[in-house]
Amino acid sequence: MGFGISILQASAGGVGVNKANGAGLTAESGFDGLKVVLIDDSKTIRQSAKALLEGVGCDVITASDGFESLAKIVEHHPDIIFVDITMPRLDGFQTCALIKQNSKFRQIPVIMLTSKDGLFDRARSKLVGAEYYITKPFSRDELLEILNFCTQKCA
Repeated sequence: MGFGISILQASAGGVGVNKANGAGLTAESGFDGLKVVLIDDSKTIRQSAKALLEGVGCDVITASDGFESLAKIVEHHPDIIFVDITMPRLDGFQTCALIKQNSKFRQIPVIMLTSKDGLFDRARSKLVGAEYYITKPFSRDELLEILNFCTQKCA
C-alpha cells in the first residue's frame, strides 16, 4: 500500500502528501486520458478539482455521493478514485470499503479527501484500503503529485 512511500510524509497515524514534491508537473507528465472519478458532496470542490484535473489531460467523472459513484465506477472503470470522507447516505469510508471488496476494482488507487487532519480518520482510511489521504483545501501540486505517483506505480 502507499502508506509508506517516499512522496508521502508520514505522521503518527497515517500519511499526507508532501507538498514540496509536486511542483513542475504538467499535462506532459502522462495524464492524457487518465480516467478519474471524483466523489464529493461539495459542488465547489467537484468543480475546482475537475477543472484542475482536466487542465492536465484527465477525463474526470464526478459524483456527489458514494451511492451515485458506485454506478459510475462500474460504468467507467477509472484509473484513480478521489473520495471525500464526509458525505450523506454513503460516506467515504463505506465507499472505499465497497470498492476494495470488489475484485474488479480493488487495484484502483483510492485517495481520501477530507477537511479533517486527525489521527482517527487517517487510521480508518488505511483500514478500509485507501492508498492515500489528503486534506482540503488541497493544491494543484498535491493533486498532480498523487497522479504522478499513481501513474508511475501502475506502469
